[in-house]
Amino acid sequence: MAAAAVAAAALGAEEPELNLELLPTDPLLLIFSFLDYRDLVSCSCVSRRLNQLSNHDPLWRRHCKKYWLLSETEKTQKNKSWKSLFKETYIDLGRYIQHYATLKKAWDDLERYLGQRCPRMIGSLKDSVEERELDAVEAQIGCKLPNDYRCSFRIHNGQKLVVPGLMGSMALSNHYRSEDLLDIDTAAGGFLQRQGLKHCLPLTFCIHTGLSQYMALESVEGRNKYEIFYQCPVPKLQDQMARNPSAIDMFITGASYSEWFTSYVHNVVTGGYPIIRDQIFRYVHDKGCVATTGDITVSVSTSFLPELSSVHPPHYFFTYRIRIEMSKDALPEKTCQLDSRYWRITNAKGEIEEVQGPGVVGEFPILSPGRVYEYTSCTTFSTTSGYMEGHYTFHLLYYKDRIFNVAIPRFHMVCPTFKVSTTPRETHNECAVIEEDEESTDSENFEDQPRLLDFSPPTGHCPRHT
Repeated sequence: MAAAAVAAAALGAEEPELNLELLPTDPLLLIFSFLDYRDLVSCSCVSRRLNQLSNHDPLWRRHCKKYWLLSETEKTQKNKSWKSLFKETYIDLGRYIQHYATLKKAWDDLERYLGQRCPRMIGSLKDSVEERELDAVEAQIGCKLPNDYRCSFRIHNGQKLVVPGLMGSMALSNHYRSEDLLDIDTAAGGFLQRQGLKHCLPLTFCIHTGLSQYMALESVEGRNKYEIFYQCPVPKLQDQMARNPSAIDMFITGASYSEWFTSYVHNVVTGGYPIIRDQIFRYVHDKGCVATTGDITVSVSTSFLPELSSVHPPHYFFTYRIRIEMSKDALPEKTCQLDSRYWRITNAKGEIEEVQGPGVVGEFPILSPGRVYEYTSCTTFSTTSGYMEGHYTFHLLYYKDRIFNVAIPRFHMVCPTFKVSTTPRETHNECAVIEEDEESTDSENFEDQPRLLDFSPPTGHCPRHT
């Protein structure tokens, strides 16, 4: 009877209430190690014990590295605790905590990569700006700057107006573009309020062409807020007279500053954009775009040139860089000379054009074992995409009667996303007739191209000779 009574009493007794603070220290610290910095701060307000545990310094080491990329060396140099470092940095850069690590890593990767390959470009970077300077620019232009843009300028204030520009170059025989990343004051000085480019802030500038990439600070005139774009040039005089100057078409290059900048840096530091003569060239190489015939390998990289393209009329200008290489293991008697080229060019409508001509860019290169020959040329399409393929004809130097073809791999060229202006295009009824580019062509004989906004695109054929 007594045993039964004791058992009944035990069953009826209330279980003690579970309480986080009743846990031993080690399990609690393990739980805290999975919390974000906001949750640690909240825990510090619950009780004295949780406050003490949330201040455990090793807990803040992870947050200092995750959000501020602080290293053990920096901690030792500053002789401060991890929590003190986190708090100190948060007071200065807290509004950028969602962007800082991503942008700081991009800048660090870019500086490290370019420091080894073209240090002169790194020397053009400017030091960071202060919060008050960014606030003053917002007051000056009457628009709020996005936090990712502000954050980047807290790391580096763009660069000096120099050549080459940090944001990439492109060179044809008589057309050169190199874009600088503008500092905050120069960008603010170029802020636009005119119809067609209302609330647009320039991010880059080319001193040779006047070309800029802009960021929309408001959702107006068909643009999304913080979208980044190239302004489409108006290519023909009669079209300039006929169309509304505020009807600006746009080639889109990014949905936000962070995406735009980090994707560019990724292409640079992974070798996606080649460095040629101490400049970054924005050629895109598809790793599958390679063809080998015997001892000779041909690979192709392409790039779209917005400053020589237009949506109205449709005229899309591409440049391509071709690398022809003979294996170093080839026999000396395999030395050969290029005689001619053949191109089969197909636009997005499936229309085909065939082009054949002597040499490449006016030259007849000789390939010997281990020798590399590279050249740049261009083409235009009246459609937003197209592709080219073909072959080169060579003859052996030691056996001149032996002729053979070397395949050029198919390579695709695609115009970036573009937006057509929502502003009415025509300004009066006497609108000039606009001739559209009727065909695409190989461009091994590229003629003189005037600079941006002054050029007249060819009627039916791409300008020639690169």
